[in-house]
Amino acid sequence: MGYRRTLRRDVACTGIGLHSGRPVRLHLHPAPAEHGIRFLRSDVGVEIPATLSYLGGQDHATTLTRDGVSIGTIEHLLAAFGALGVDDVLVEVDGPEVPVLDGSSAPFVILLHEAGLRPLAVPRQYVKVLEPVEVVRGAKSVRLSPSDHFQISYTIGFDHPLLRHQSLSLRVTPRTFTENVASARTFGFLREVEMLRKGGLALGGSLENAVVIGETGVLNNKLRFEDEFVRHKILDAVGDLALLAHPLVGHLEANKAGHALHAAVAQKLLATPSAWELVPRPAVSALEAPARPAAELLRPAEA
Repeated sequence: MGYRRTLRRDVACTGIGLHSGRPVRLHLHPAPAEHGIRFLRSDVGVEIPATLSYLGGQDHATTLTRDGVSIGTIEHLLAAFGALGVDDVLVEVDGPEVPVLDGSSAPFVILLHEAGLRPLAVPRQYVKVLEPVEVVRGAKSVRLSPSDHFQISYTIGFDHPLLRHQSLSLRVTPRTFTENVASARTFGFLREVEMLRKGGLALGGSLENAVVIGETGVLNNKLRFEDEFVRHKILDAVGDLALLAHPLVGHLEANKAGHALHAAVAQKLLATPSAWELVPRPAVSALEAPARPAAELLRPAEA
């Protein structure tokens, strides 16, 4: 369990891009040890490593860019890779965006279970936080501090009765991610939809792939969790931190943050040599099995 892992076989799915609204096909391929996670834009023949070095825009999603070519909305897929312990995979996409599917990581977790995972003959290394690093931008902040495992503590607050305050702290493992985070969907406010679409965003958004919040409540029939919103923020953070290219051993504390701050604190960590080191497998395995079948992820939680 302390070795790098890839897929046992190819798997694929189709969907639409959340922001582009374009149909897209996603194909996951096994890869050799130390290949890392790479995105291949098969329509233009450009390959982009999933690392902070290729980070592009972060306007309502995380995007990678290389040689003028980009791949967007990668965070939900990267969260599934990061939480389940997939180190080496080639992600082939025939368009500029990963399909949004239902707006969560659950379909990708299911896809990875269908593919199966296999160990490679190279030990995995982890980024261990040694000293705190912090990024503060007004009322928003993120902090990475030392821990013996991967922990995320997240607080959100918006000017809306449903979302004035939600907070959750979670030790991230395959089990906790699968049961408590993977199926939490992306969300947005109805009042912002027109503005986003005028800016070329959310063109593929619908009640089928996002939780839409109106003035008096949620327009979707049912939330999957009472605090689904903060759980999705944790999901996004897991995906964005996967751009470190190694699993993290540390505690992320986020307050009203988002993609840009997740990346900023990861970049600050790597830019501070005394604040981190690469270490072999932690004492406690980060690769425990999920507690229930992956197919149950898409079922709404009981009220």
